[in-house]
Amino acid sequence: MENFFEKTMKFPLRSRKKDILIGVIAGGISSEREVSLSTGKGIYDALTELGYRAKFIDFNGDINAIADRINIAYIALHGKYGEDGTVQGLLELLKIPYTGSGVLASAIAMDKCYSKKIFEFEKISTPPFFTLDNSNMPGSTKIAELARTVTGYPLIVKPNRGGSTIGVTIVDDKKDLQAAIDLAFLYDARILIEKYIKGKLLTVSIIGDKPVALPIIEIRPRSGFYDFTSKYTSGMTEYIVPAPLKYDFAQKISETAVSCHRVLDCSSISRVDLILAEDNGINILEVNTIPGMTPTSLVPKAAAAIGINYASLVDIILNCASLKS
Repeated sequence: MENFFEKTMKFPLRSRKKDILIGVIAGGISSEREVSLSTGKGIYDALTELGYRAKFIDFNGDINAIADRINIAYIALHGKYGEDGTVQGLLELLKIPYTGSGVLASAIAMDKCYSKKIFEFEKISTPPFFTLDNSNMPGSTKIAELARTVTGYPLIVKPNRGGSTIGVTIVDDKKDLQAAIDLAFLYDARILIEKYIKGKLLTVSIIGDKPVALPIIEIRPRSGFYDFTSKYTSGMTEYIVPAPLKYDFAQKISETAVSCHRVLDCSSISRVDLILAEDNGINILEVNTIPGMTPTSLVPKAAAAIGINYASLVDIILNCASLKS
């Protein structure tokens, strides 16, 4: 299957010179630090297994740690101050090629509100939503009215720029809305209130300079909600890959995911999360530009389903590294 991807995606595996130094940038200072460290370790181990010279950088904001003689940056950061275009901008200034999306795509994809506005403009279906800003909050009566008319119940409250389902709450009744808002504001100054769509939770991984969708994964959390515990606790979630969908419909979902990747101008890798509603409506939730890359994460699962092992996947992403400006 590696040969198939070499032919169709036009990137030779392990073509980088082995004498270059690759800096795996992980950790960071966001609420997703521990997940990032796990992602970074998996990538670092794979690179050394492939014979590359790699340096693990536990990034804490020290610019010198990045600027110190690395030739390529393999970004394994999650959340704010890493996945949001900030580190990408630094690398552009330092003229260090890096994996993943550029500054603008990273910033927009990280900002759920803005990415959803782009989806709406491009006529890509996304659940109805409204936003709240901590510096300009409407009164509780206005919020309750927006919840009733824009989203209805149940709804989901989440930080605007965050991941790993941290600070996210499903709200079934207006009496629980304020507590969910307060929790989300602990993680971001702007929050998103979105209609909760009942249906199948699906994810589509996109890789390559010429983006190709990997097999769709259906996510079935045993608790009914794919929260932090369900994501990172063994046995709490069932993953079905490929998702049990009719071929033509799976193609439509994959094409929609690639369209999301393209309209946000993403590069080399992304993961598009969506809900397939009970009426078969496709509802895009968000695009992750630096999805989890632990050996048991979703992107490696999708790749493994067509015979791309973890190390080869890391190599494919590495070979897409570049400066974006």
